[in-house]
Amino acid sequence: MRIGTEILMEKYKDHLFAAAFNICKNAADADDVVQDTFLQYHTTDKQFESEQHIRAWLIRVAINKAKNINMSFWRRSGMPLEEYIETLTFETPEAETLFEEVMKLPEKYRIVIHLFYYEDYTIREIAQIMNVTESNVKVRLTRGRRLLRNVLKEEWDDE
Repeated sequence: MRIGTEILMEKYKDHLFAAAFNICKNAADADDVVQDTFLQYHTTDKQFESEQHIRAWLIRVAINKAKNINMSFWRRSGMPLEEYIETLTFETPEAETLFEEVMKLPEKYRIVIHLFYYEDYTIREIAQIMNVTESNVKVRLTRGRRLLRNVLKEEWDDE
């Protein structure tokens, strides 16, 4: 017995998501598990006895995929930003606060600020690394600095 993948997706995607989320504790990973599970169903030649058999198979595959994600090297060796910051040493509390705020910036500003200030790359080098124009790097630096200035000004004014 085979049922169309689209029909099964509509019927069971929420159940599979809940099972995967229970294991992964992360919505993005759970979404990946659901997608991979339906992809595996779509590409398998396996014949099923009934719809209940298909449902049980889908849930088992989703659970196994979620467990694989939890056991992956990236998941085991990765750490939350707060824990990573604790492993770093800073000269002053202000330097630590600045680093934390840089890490909260949108990616396109965070990368150029990090490369410019922490890695000492020139604007030309950053443009080459990121495959953007030098003027684009300058704009991102300016906007990133402005965001940092606003956040840090509010934070330090409160103290």
